[in-house]
Amino acid sequence: MQVKLNVIVAAAAALLAGSLQAQELVVKIGHVGPTSGGIAHLGKDNENGARMAIDELNAKGVMIGGKKAKFELLAEDDAGDPKQGTAAAQKLVDSKVAGVVGHLNSGTSIPASKVYSDAGIPQVSPSATNPKFTRQGYKTTFRVVADDVHLGGTLGRYAVEQLKGKTIAVIDDRTAYGQGVADEFEKGVKSKGGKIAKREFTNDKATDFTAILTSIKATKPDVVFYGGMDAVAGPMIRQMKQLGINAKFMGGDGICSGELPKLAAGAMADGQVVCAEAGGVEGAQKAGMEKFKADFKKKFNADVQIYAPYVYDATNVLVAAMVKAGSADPAKYLPVLAKTTDYKGVTGNITFDEKGDIKNGALTMFTYKGDKREQIAVVR
Repeated sequence: MQVKLNVIVAAAAALLAGSLQAQELVVKIGHVGPTSGGIAHLGKDNENGARMAIDELNAKGVMIGGKKAKFELLAEDDAGDPKQGTAAAQKLVDSKVAGVVGHLNSGTSIPASKVYSDAGIPQVSPSATNPKFTRQGYKTTFRVVADDVHLGGTLGRYAVEQLKGKTIAVIDDRTAYGQGVADEFEKGVKSKGGKIAKREFTNDKATDFTAILTSIKATKPDVVFYGGMDAVAGPMIRQMKQLGINAKFMGGDGICSGELPKLAAGAMADGQVVCAEAGGVEGAQKAGMEKFKADFKKKFNADVQIYAPYVYDATNVLVAAMVKAGSADPAKYLPVLAKTTDYKGVTGNITFDEKGDIKNGALTMFTYKGDKREQIAVVR
């Protein structure tokens, strides 16, 4: 009798498990960033932002179309390389992800966006700022940060109006991001009657800038702008000091990290560096961002570098559209995602325009004092 009872209990448990499984919806979300190479610290920061969102969503027990969703993060490394970026994108498409958050760099996000568009899979970038990213006519492409037209232009105007730059030199790393933000910076300078005394370029793997900095030194610059990432900006600041160039050093969000003082190895003077990050919160919204940073530190034992909060919001925006559409099928929730209005994220309110760009995107200006990043102002 006991044996028979055990068989009945086991059968009932199997049925219940099968029924629960049938009611559970597995939703795969892809994330791509450079978790190897010179800016791996930024790639890991991004991936952790996605991981934090996924863990919280699973803990909440989110329902999509009457089924409990179980979210899985599929994380890929593109090493900041366009070819590796498209390979990672194809891998995620083949894995049947419902949506993708990434990539970090414009240079990888732009070629990968065609792969996602062809597959009809929504892609929300937390950090690609090159204007071209959302101007290719793809319906699947979105971003939660302001673009380089806004970012570079604002920095260019700031260099002339606030820093009173008379002799301004510009260097870029020839990537889609670096060259793009430097071009917009130059336009911003010229719009306020400023002049560019010298324009030089390097690459995103370079370590020696003696030749270009010596050429720039001859112009006696008061402002040097660098379009590129912190891994190159740090050594560049060191070499400027060695050559006796006492100019203000400016850059976009790529240099505006917590790691920059370490990469500059003590060569940064207080207030010397002025950079801007796409995004920014003011007033009551500051409390949410501070809580996010504290929770992030507790979870990963690491400070937020730059983009983790934007990755977190991008992940949640994707899921909010799935919940509203009652489906994780990209074809069904994509139109809902495109109509996202006033989503309240830790980085501020998110509304997409017809191109997939964030409306009324903010910028935050920063400087560094005593190796700590300090906010100057939030501008729109």
